[in-house]
Amino acid sequence: MAKPLAHGHKSPHPKPQASPREHNSPDAPELPELDRLIHERVRLGIVSALATNHSLSFNDLKRILKTTDGNLSVHARKLEEADYISCSKYFEGRVPRTEYCLTVAGRRALTHYLDQMDRWIRMTREV
Repeated sequence: MAKPLAHGHKSPHPKPQASPREHNSPDAPELPELDRLIHERVRLGIVSALATNHSLSFNDLKRILKTTDGNLSVHARKLEEADYISCSKYFEGRVPRTEYCLTVAGRRALTHYLDQMDRWIRMTREV
């Protein structure tokens, strides 16, 4: 058992002060939980670009998002696995092409994400 400190002496390990976010005020608004899959910059860019276009090629997305082949591939695969986007691969002559489209589930997820962000923005402006 630890020996108590003499009156007036400070502990060598002061108790950390709670940040304002750690205080549980009954008046504090509950912030919405964001979709972490879409919240990442490149993935948000992919679903946003596809929401405003019927479909986009891999090269179109790479150019729009100013990212690398590897980075785009990894993020697109995560969105495919979540069924937020669909991918079709085909040949145009002898040139392989990859085309992406936003799925119904992806559009719904993006709409929900934008609603959540809108709520965050409104709550921030009200403070």
